[in-house]
Amino acid sequence: MGLMERLDKQKTAQTNDSNSEEQFSSNTGKKPNYDEYVELKESLHTEIIELMDQEMENQSVTSGNQDEYILKLIERVLESKSVSVNRKDRAGLIKEVYNNIVGLGPLEPLLDDTEISEIMVNGPYQVYVERRGKLELSGTKFKDDAHVMNVINRIVSSVGRHIDKASPMVDARLADGSRFNAIIPPLALNGPTVTIRKFSKNPLTVGDLVRFNSVSPKMMSFLEACVKGKLNIIVSGGTGSGKTTLLNILSGYIPNTDRIVTIEDAAELQLRQNHVVTLESRPANIEGSGQVTIRNLVVNSLRMRPDRIIVGEVRSAETLDMLQAMNTGHEGSMTTAHANSPRELITRLETMVLMAGMEIPVKAIREQVSAAINIIVHQSRLRDGARKIVNVTEIVGMEGDKILLQDIFVFKEEGVDITGMLKGKFLSTGIRPKSLDKIIASGILVQDSWFQN
Repeated sequence: MGLMERLDKQKTAQTNDSNSEEQFSSNTGKKPNYDEYVELKESLHTEIIELMDQEMENQSVTSGNQDEYILKLIERVLESKSVSVNRKDRAGLIKEVYNNIVGLGPLEPLLDDTEISEIMVNGPYQVYVERRGKLELSGTKFKDDAHVMNVINRIVSSVGRHIDKASPMVDARLADGSRFNAIIPPLALNGPTVTIRKFSKNPLTVGDLVRFNSVSPKMMSFLEACVKGKLNIIVSGGTGSGKTTLLNILSGYIPNTDRIVTIEDAAELQLRQNHVVTLESRPANIEGSGQVTIRNLVVNSLRMRPDRIIVGEVRSAETLDMLQAMNTGHEGSMTTAHANSPRELITRLETMVLMAGMEIPVKAIREQVSAAINIIVHQSRLRDGARKIVNVTEIVGMEGDKILLQDIFVFKEEGVDITGMLKGKFLSTGIRPKSLDKIIASGILVQDSWFQN
């Protein structure tokens, strides 16, 4: 077992500087105050950086043993200090100093916490997290703006990006796949601001959604038939409602024989099929050139002989190309889009198509949408933090210049229980979907009981 693993096994996870203070004890038995603890960490950090600069000049450290070297160096410097800590607290202190040197500092414990799905740094002294669907203020703090900037620069430099006052915004992907966004002064008045959407190491499954009461078994059985029957599906919902998670689960129903091309801003989908091509957009470089947009990738994917195209999210001109792909033989394609309801999604799609800059009549756009999309799955994060599929809606055609929608399944709220959680149930509207004929023609088993309560 390496030194890093031994430390992880020894230490109790620390989430911030303030509770780290309580876990620290000196040889006098007195607990130092917060300032003393921070001062010790900073003196260790400064001394270690100086020693590393000197010793690395002698080329005595290789990239293969750098982590082990840094951890042993921290131990060595700590030994030289006139302070004594017990074994558990010593491991925690070494881990914190190590994280500040090569890791992401105060963010490391939050990234390691499996209950946290999102991290929001609003300047150095305010860090919020999303835990089980609800936002809460964590005790984590940075020393100052420079400390936050140090972490930001460490992330963006590792992925070949750049951020400064001239280019004060950046999107990136962490090594584990987590989505990272930073915006700094002068645009961010609170100080450097970071948002990290964590990447799940263990993707949710259909069973998880049913167990969490996010969907009913009948709804998932119908959606499975829709995917296998090559219906075009769009998952809608607000920010943080779980659209990408649901898209990932639905894509798991695609047969292993299909060639799939996925297109995303930050690769989050975790498809298990054998024949998958993953494409990721690229922002412009520091000179302002080299950008590759989602639209560029959608257009290129049409030349890659895909059976299905999955776009992580449409939010602009690429919507037109995605609709055209769905209308020209790439059946069973899927994407997500921001919207507050299935009806509002239709309006948003019209707006996004117009962003392509082409003079297209609104009626022609609606005809494209009506012909391209079969099913809208609307996901919502409710007041209690729970995420649920609240509508499974079918596009059934046009009446005049209006797109006709019909709900197949809905979630009906029924008040609040004694714990403050929303009560409700998933209901079938009793309507037999028009698209069932296509599903049945594909040889997919359909049960009438799905549409009965």
